[in-house]
Amino acid sequence: MQKQIIVTLDKGVEFSFHVPDGAALAHDAARAWLDQQFTTLDCEPLRASGKVLTADKVLVVTQAAGAALLGDAKWSAEYVAAVSAALGKPMIRVDVPAMAITY
Repeated sequence: MQKQIIVTLDKGVEFSFHVPDGAALAHDAARAWLDQQFTTLDCEPLRASGKVLTADKVLVVTQAAGAALLGDAKWSAEYVAAVSAALGKPMIRVDVPAMAITY
């Protein structure tokens, strides 16, 4: 089964990424990459409690990255590997305007 990540940004901008077969990123490494990007991109928790779920982290990192980083081949390859491993689903849709992830 082909794995894919589709990202929808504001104004109908959409990115579609094929998740390559092969050596997947370890779950812990994926979470570490997302943690690092969360800090680097100066993201804020979505929840008032301050608790940051993995899906929330994917949403805010995607939002902060925007079209500029998602359009960068090196960054987007790391993003795809991390999101795929962290969420563990074959088909992932990240909808930034709706702040939702569907599988």
